[in-house]
Amino acid sequence: MRKTWQLQEAKNQFSLVVDKALSEGPQTVTRHGQPAVVVVSVAEYRKTRSRRKSLLELFEPLRGLELEIERDRSLPRDPGL
Repeated sequence: MRKTWQLQEAKNQFSLVVDKALSEGPQTVTRHGQPAVVVVSVAEYRKTRSRRKSLLELFEPLRGLELEIERDRSLPRDPGL
């Protein structure tokens, strides 16, 4: 269950790095001892790149509810600067 690879080793065993990313999860590749990139499956990538909802979509579940929303009319507080 390897998760970190040195760049040269990852290049030499790229198929194995890909197989491990598919079966075990993200694989980190280091360059000069520092994390450089992460190899992930397409499914894992798509989870992180999910489309953000628009404001309209975010409030869609509230459609049809009879909400009474009142504005706070108090004066803003003094920031004390």
